Amino acid sequence: MRTGGVKVRTAALALIVTLAVAACGRGGREDETADDTAAQTPTEAPAFNSPTLQTIKRRGRLNCGVHEGLVGFAYTDNRGQWRGFDADFCRALAAAVLGDADAVRFVPLTTSQRFDALRSGRVDVLWRETSWTLSREAQEGIRFAGINYYDGQGFLVRRSLNLSSAAELNGARVCVQQASTSEPNVADWFRARGIAYTPVVKANEEAAREAYAREDCDAFSADISALAAARTLLTNPEQHAILPDVISKEPLGPAVKRGDEAWTSIVRWTLNGLILAEELGVTRQNVGTMAEESRDPSVRRLLGAEGDLGPMLGLSKDWMKDAIEAEGNYGEIFARNVGADSPLDLARGLNAQWSQRPAGLIYGLPIR
Repeated sequence: MRTGGVKVRTAALALIVTLAVAACGRGGREDETADDTAAQTPTEAPAFNSPTLQTIKRRGRLNCGVHEGLVGFAYTDNRGQWRGFDADFCRALAAAVLGDADAVRFVPLTTSQRFDALRSGRVDVLWRETSWTLSREAQEGIRFAGINYYDGQGFLVRRSLNLSSAAELNGARVCVQQASTSEPNVADWFRARGIAYTPVVKANEEAAREAYAREDCDAFSADISALAAARTLLTNPEQHAILPDVISKEPLGPAVKRGDEAWTSIVRWTLNGLILAEELGVTRQNVGTMAEESRDPSVRRLLGAEGDLGPMLGLSKDWMKDAIEAEGNYGEIFARNVGADSPLDLARGLNAQWSQRPAGLIYGLPIR
């Protein structure tokens, strides 16, 4: 009898364990099914709302951070008016956001000031020869909205040195700007090739250029666009040459404060609209006619003749028409300030449209 009792109790215990396991299995499947159902439940997209845009509209002015003085990109003319590639993009953005290209306050910033000015809200957008890098997005509290100039770092030298390559700068003194990508780029390039050099570090581009002019260094290293600008300011520009070596990638573009995704999108799509306008043949001169007469759906959407793309961003229907009327399309802004129609006379190169021959990297995202 005692043996039989043990068997009965053992069998009962085994049955309880089996039922419990089965129940757990059913419960797990039910939970998984519930999770799958929840995952498939449609949710509404969050509202597109930009606190920065609202602040700009209340203020009635865009605050745009620019270089304190770089020929071709951001500088004041003899009447005190801001000119240049970056300055024109600031005006185009003001026109897109406020309908008035003159509703912009230019805030000149040094290299060390620029990111703090964004974080503190002193400027709404930074359009100042700033390279898009991972560390800057991760550590500086900013977001890049796009690329409007593909650049690279190079070397400016005196023609009298008869150099054909930067590899011949063994033992040279090289002027670079402090607190920029230029300083570590030069160090990496020379170290990777086992070439000795002496860095001459200066507080800003102007100081580095002046040191080079005084022959305190044998070469000046910076973004090639900045070197082209610096050369125009030297006493005898023709006596200086930019070496063919490009030692880094420097994708330059507008940056905004992290935390306002909608404002990032507004800056991004304004830039892309100017790029797309060149691709579609929309210019400062014909934009009005194109808005009224074009039958191309891409042109009509770009200029607000159909669709409500501007209002999706919290802007007017003809936001891009206003931007293009202000300063022209990307190609016009490039040619006038840094390209063939400017003292810098920089080739389009990588900054040519993707559809041109030879093709560049400028590619407007579809506005639809």
